[in-house]
Amino acid sequence: MTSSSDRSTAVSVDGTKTYEIRTYGCQMNVHDSERLSGLLEEAGYVKAPKGSDGDADVVVFNTCAVRENADNKLYGNLGRLAPMKTTRPGMQIAVGGCLAQKDRETIVSKAPWVDVVFGTHNIGKLPVLLERARVQEEAQIEIAESLEAFPSTLPTRRESAYAAWVSISVGCNNTCTFCIVPALRGKEEDRRPGDILAEIEALVAEGVSEITLLGQNVNAYGSDLGDREAFSKLLRACGQIEGLERVRFTSPHPRDFTDDVIAAMAETPNVMPQLHMPMQSGSDTILRAMRRSYRQERFLGIIEKVRAAIPHAAISTDIIVGFPGETEEDFEQTMHAVREARFANAFTFQYSKRPGTPAADMDGQIPKEVVQERYMRLVALQEEISWAENKKQVGRTLEVMVAEGEGRKDGATDRLSGRAPDNRLVHFTKPEEDVRPGDVVTVEITYAAPHHLLAEGPVTSVRRTRAGDAWEKRTTAAAAKPAGVLLGLPKIGVPEPLPAAEVPACGSH
Repeated sequence: MTSSSDRSTAVSVDGTKTYEIRTYGCQMNVHDSERLSGLLEEAGYVKAPKGSDGDADVVVFNTCAVRENADNKLYGNLGRLAPMKTTRPGMQIAVGGCLAQKDRETIVSKAPWVDVVFGTHNIGKLPVLLERARVQEEAQIEIAESLEAFPSTLPTRRESAYAAWVSISVGCNNTCTFCIVPALRGKEEDRRPGDILAEIEALVAEGVSEITLLGQNVNAYGSDLGDREAFSKLLRACGQIEGLERVRFTSPHPRDFTDDVIAAMAETPNVMPQLHMPMQSGSDTILRAMRRSYRQERFLGIIEKVRAAIPHAAISTDIIVGFPGETEEDFEQTMHAVREARFANAFTFQYSKRPGTPAADMDGQIPKEVVQERYMRLVALQEEISWAENKKQVGRTLEVMVAEGEGRKDGATDRLSGRAPDNRLVHFTKPEEDVRPGDVVTVEITYAAPHHLLAEGPVTSVRRTRAGDAWEKRTTAAAAKPAGVLLGLPKIGVPEPLPAAEVPACGSH
């Protein structure tokens, strides 16, 4: 084993400083971390080798405040870094994201070895705050209360060469009693359609073939612009971008899910037959307590309309079990809605208190053992439905976009993995022809499990794509320059001498 000083020399060669970002929470946080990586690399840092586990010059925690134990997880991780920091002169720790926005000074009082605390509205300040902390030798806490600049103008180091997140709005105007996000990310602010489309076109020019439109309430897009049909218009405009093969979006709200959006999904060929729409509960009583502005009948009506317009659509959802006041009858209403909706999959959660939300102080908090028992019943039902719905895919011929890192057993099984148009995970037999992430293969589904499909026969066809070319170019660059700069991927283990980080070619984020 190497000593702490040996490790420091290993990852900080030639005076180049390394960084590591640990991300918790939703897709918005994942995309924010891509921006934080871009900012740090523009400032001269390089990504630490995979598996560094805190052994970097700068460690950034991009936090989430959604779960009850989010702060415990953060302080536990910070505590594990404290001794490393004492033996590594110049090491800095930064905490950002939703929990930082919420707790601010508390973080530094509980973990005084933290150098920087920044919020959800000012992630662009991270390099400046790190430098200020270094010069002044004291913690820097800067939490903006409102958005300083739309984050998509920031440099971005994207994790994928073939698929990309594109933010269309930030913030949320809803007041769900279980959610603290609007208080931390602010009111909804929409980007101009022209800016969004220009970013997508630039990404496609770089080789990206799949984009996911992101918003806290993505289909409310337009409320800030005064256009109720802005989201459906945006979907149709994406259909006009040559070379853009797949368009997805997450997460919509049933309140804003209008018929024009369903029509745009059905009539725009590159908008994928997939919908993730959080239901949260099937009980009208609980939905009212949650301040969700729809009821079970409205939700199931949307599902019916989507399936009528897009018969092969895969629909997924989020469900909370054990919300305060939930009776057995309320829970049975959720089970009924799940049977009726027949979701391809569901992300199910046991209710946990979010400090600062109205629900945390509500009467009728459900005992943990009751919540657990209901949760297990719901999971069992959804597993049964997911498996039955996946079995309907057997015999179908699907176009699968080859993915990177989706199949944990691919090496052992001599298979590759990717996503069908409806976002189902497909494992398929590796063809003799070379295929790369971003390429598209045609396969016949031969077997279904609850959470994936298998195509055990030979691949029918392979289509090499510009997205695959982009992946190959980046991988080749990584082999030549294992520094982890904007278009590179770091090797595992001790890297070769690191060149200075490059300024990103495109600052569209």
